[in-house]
Amino acid sequence: MWRKAQAGDEAAYRAALSLMTGRIRAYLRRRLVDQAADVEDLVQEVLLAVHLQRGTHVEGLPVSNWLFAITRYKLVDHWRRQGRQPAATDDLDALDDVASADDGSAAQARRDLRKLLAQLPEAQRRAIELLKLDGLTAPEAAREAGVTESAIKVQAHRGLKRLAAWIRGEHEDR
Repeated sequence: MWRKAQAGDEAAYRAALSLMTGRIRAYLRRRLVDQAADVEDLVQEVLLAVHLQRGTHVEGLPVSNWLFAITRYKLVDHWRRQGRQPAATDDLDALDDVASADDGSAAQARRDLRKLLAQLPEAQRRAIELLKLDGLTAPEAAREAGVTESAIKVQAHRGLKRLAAWIRGEHEDR
C-alpha cells in the first residue's frame, strides 16, 4: 500500500495514513497515559511529519520502523517542551516498535520479556516498569511507588542486572 501511496495513488495514501493513525495513537497512548489531551496533538504532529518526510522512507525497509522513528522523535520533542527527559530504556521501548512491525519473533521476544519481568521481585519489576517501560522520571516513579528516589533507582538497577544475567544464562534463580 505504501508503495502505491509513494507512487501517487491518492486512495492508497489516505488508506495508509488511516492505518498509521491508529498505530501512532496506540503507541502514544501507552506512553502518555496521564496526558490523554496531548495524544491527539502529537498524532497530528506525527502525521504532518510523515507527510513532509514521506520521501525519506527507504524502499525495502519496513514502513513501521520509519513511522515509529518519526513518532519517537516527536514524543521526545514533546517531553523536552515539558521539561521532562525521557528515560534511557536499554532498548526495552524498542520492543514495542519491533513487535508492531508484524514480526513474529519480535512479538515472541516481547512476550518473553513480560514473562521475565513477572519473575522479578515485585519492587524490581515495578521500578523497571515505571522507569523503563512507562518512561517516568526517577522522582515521578518514586512518588508512584511510594519509595525514595534512590530506592527506585537501586531497584531498577538490580532488576535490570538480574534480567541481563538471565538473558545471558548466567543466573538460574528464576
